[in-house]
Amino acid sequence: MKRILGTVVAVTVLAALSGAATAQDGLVMKRIAETKTITIGHRDASVPLSYLGPDGKAQGYSIDICLKIADAAKEELKLDKIEVKFVPLTPQTRIPLLTAGTVDIICESSTHTLGRLRQISFLNTTFLTGSKLLVRKTSGIKKIEDMTDKVLVAVLGTTNEKAAQVEIDTKKIKIKGEIVKVKDHSQAMLNLEQERADAYVSDDVVLYGLKSASKNPDEWEVVGPYFSYDPYGMMIPRNNDDFRLLGNKTITRLIQSGEMEAIYKKWFEPGPTKINYPLSDRLKENFQLIALPD
Repeated sequence: MKRILGTVVAVTVLAALSGAATAQDGLVMKRIAETKTITIGHRDASVPLSYLGPDGKAQGYSIDICLKIADAAKEELKLDKIEVKFVPLTPQTRIPLLTAGTVDIICESSTHTLGRLRQISFLNTTFLTGSKLLVRKTSGIKKIEDMTDKVLVAVLGTTNEKAAQVEIDTKKIKIKGEIVKVKDHSQAMLNLEQERADAYVSDDVVLYGLKSASKNPDEWEVVGPYFSYDPYGMMIPRNNDDFRLLGNKTITRLIQSGEMEAIYKKWFEPGPTKINYPLSDRLKENFQLIALPD
């Protein structure tokens, strides 16, 4: 009986170890190898990180980094070619699309949070931002405490929505009604333009992007001190250690070669997006910390 039990235990342990190895190898790299395709999830209006250009194609800071990861996957897997497919998504659909295997990596403005780590994984942080408000210059609003009897809009399911609610509750700010929750940045901006809302809460870099892309940029301003900090990273499915290592190695190489800074300047200094958002000392230090030695 003991011998039989010992055999069962041994088989169970081997099965567990085998399963762990399979999980570690992950499905993403296998899928890329078999299909010679990598599928990137993107946003249509997260300027300048992930948005649609004049030609209707996905572009931006996060997209450029992910295209480098696609090149690295081609080299790692020794493929003769790799096709890049783009799938549009929203804050509400991005995690379901990732966990379903519809996309391999999400390249946009995703904040790295503990809650999201219960469902997905993140590559190393490639951008740092935080919650502020976009308002009309004539609004008189300079910080979230000025929102008394004002209408605030936020994208449903974002860290900014939650952070704003915490500020409102903690500081007992009597906004008008409840936070208006919309699907995406475009809907939030429409609420502002049509005067159905007085302020839009989001990461300041997104707000600067919306301001620059608006019909009358001089009509808008981004205000307030940060009331939350948001580290951005690319989302990937859990249990894909080989793909995560590939992505983080690519990010490290970009930092070490100076190419990451060049990509940053391309999208955040005055240019196609008209954004002047210089590389901060905090982000430079983050790059130094994640550029691990070989």
